[in-house]
Amino acid sequence: MKLTTASMMRLAGVAVSALTSPALAQQAGWHYSPLAGEGDRAALGCAIGSTPQEFVCLAVRCEDDFSVGVHFYTSRPGGDAGRWRIDIDKEDGHEVEAKPDGSPYNARIEGDVAPLLEALKNGGLAYLDPKAGPDLPRNGITLDGSLYVINQALYFCAPRVPPAAASLSQ
Repeated sequence: MKLTTASMMRLAGVAVSALTSPALAQQAGWHYSPLAGEGDRAALGCAIGSTPQEFVCLAVRCEDDFSVGVHFYTSRPGGDAGRWRIDIDKEDGHEVEAKPDGSPYNARIEGDVAPLLEALKNGGLAYLDPKAGPDLPRNGITLDGSLYVINQALYFCAPRVPPAAASLSQ
């Protein structure tokens, strides 16, 4: 097959549009996390209007020890560690503390994340409010589709079984 000038121009146009489109990592809505090494172990939800340069995301991840972690992933200068308030559907907020960790995300929420995780799965819209540092330029994370994507990402994240209990049942 011989390439004509017109077909080469079309091919070049497709290549340019692929390179200039927003990166999937910061695409609005809920999807598997495309960050290196994450595969299908994490769900990433980003705010409406997020771009590769300016983004606000939450990640729900199956950690290496099979626990469930919720992480902040934003382009905010100074990082994401610190105190935050997460409001879901303008109802009772979740006051959380996030600390840096070894994941590809910026900071992991400490403590019991079960109530927050349930709200993320079943809510409509989440707003993130950092208690210190710069505000977030893009904020509203739609939760449409979050239940399905989070459940898929956590499917193999089985509850931990203490070694003593495992040996007793055998």
